[in-house]
Amino acid sequence: MQIIPAVDILGGRCVRLLQGRFDQATVFADDPVEMAIHWASLGAERLHVVDLDGARNGQPRNTETVARIVRALEIPVQLGGGIRTLETAQSMLDLGVDRVTIGTSAVLDGGLAGTMFKAFGEQVVLALDARDDLVATHGWQEVSEQKAVDFAREMEALGARRIIHTDIGHEGMLGGVNLAAMERMAKAVDIPVIAAGGVATIEDIRNLKELEPYGIEGVIVGKALYTGSLDLHEALAVAGR
Repeated sequence: MQIIPAVDILGGRCVRLLQGRFDQATVFADDPVEMAIHWASLGAERLHVVDLDGARNGQPRNTETVARIVRALEIPVQLGGGIRTLETAQSMLDLGVDRVTIGTSAVLDGGLAGTMFKAFGEQVVLALDARDDLVATHGWQEVSEQKAVDFAREMEALGARRIIHTDIGHEGMLGGVNLAAMERMAKAVDIPVIAAGGVATIEDIRNLKELEPYGIEGVIVGKALYTGSLDLHEALAVAGR
């Protein structure tokens, strides 16, 4: 199981949001590139970067910072936030990003999602964000009436190769992972699932590791690493890396 540190960019700085709320942002570094290098130097095998400005505005806003991160690292970088067209996805991949994630665009246009899955294969990941098991969109600002598990199955049928499942209600709260939701998602689909939201301590890593046989292949960790409540070296060891 991979441990994937998150670098969220808002206004050019590295931040973490509380439950996806833009008015509840904590700045952890003025330069996201330095933070990305830090996590890589500690043994991270992959980095998860989110352009929060892009997620809110519908198109990437921190492209130059993302490009600097990619140039600075030797590990793969996956990117989300504002990637809602084929052209945008291609331009981000052309920067050297290993994977792009799509969320809102998939909810709004299943046909586009299917086209992107076909065009980019393993390089596009479904970012399935949910609050109370309902799909959220537009940078987590809106919640639909569609159940997360049903949507995941639809996207799998359209060709999705991988899902990042984020429980927004737990995001940034350091209250622990919603294990029940992660287990439901992993069991509902036959493609790998990366868990996100709520990781607080090494116990969360142990619990998610137990779900690995059901298809949990990784976990994205943010605030717990930044506050020091989780040690990356220890997390990697528990995850078997």
